[in-house]
Parts: sequence; structure tokens; C-alpha cells
Amino acid sequence: MKLLRQFLIILAISFVGEALKYLLPLPVPASIYGMVILFVGLLTGLIKLSWVKDAGKFLIAVMPVMFIPAGVGLMSSWGVLKPMLVPVLVVTVVAIITVMAVTGQASQIIIRADKKRELRKAQRNEVNTNE
Repeated sequence: MKLLRQFLIILAISFVGEALKYLLPLPVPASIYGMVILFVGLLTGLIKLSWVKDAGKFLIAVMPVMFIPAGVGLMSSWGVLKPMLVPVLVVTVVAIITVMAVTGQASQIIIRADKKRELRKAQRNEVNTNE
């Protein structure tokens, strides 16, 4: 029953995302609206992590199965894709490398900022204890 309730919460958020997609004239997929709503809900505490945690873990565990239809679609359209294979591969590799580089740099910036913040906090605590 607990898992069903968690799935229903995620489904309701997805439904709100679908509604926003049709109501707002922005080129944003409904799934993005849903993820943003869930993220904001978790950040603000409107949605407790325990309300969706188990269902989320299950969905992540079965995620590889969700790629099977896409793989079958690629195999069935191989004749159309074959002439464009080199450009598609080049774009894919460049995009992967770019995403990895940007993500790595952003992570490093966040880690350095966090270390500086912790160091400043430790220094303030040291000054307060010495006084």
C-alpha cells in the first residue's frame, strides 16, 4: 500500500506537469515540469522524501528496461539511420564530451566553494573559542 501511495504521488506530479505543458506556451517537455515541481516540493518540504523514496528507487532500478523500446526503434530504422551514421556519431561524441567537461567543471567549482565555506566557518569558530 505504501508503494502504491508513493507511485500515485509521482503520477499526480507528472499529471500536473502534463497540464502545465498544455497550459503554458513554452517549449518545455511535461517531464521537465514534473521534475521541477517534485524538486521544488522536496526542497520546500511540501513533499517529504519518505513519501516518494521507495517508488523512486524502484523506478531507477527498472530504468534500463525503459531503454529497450528506443533500442528496438533504432534497430528497425537502421536503413534510414545508416547514411547519417557518421554525423550522428560525431554530434553524439562531441555532446557527451561537452556535457562531461561542463559537469566536471561545475562540480569542481561547487566542491571548492564548499571547502572555502567550511574553512571560513572553522576559522570563525576558532576565533570565537579563543575569545
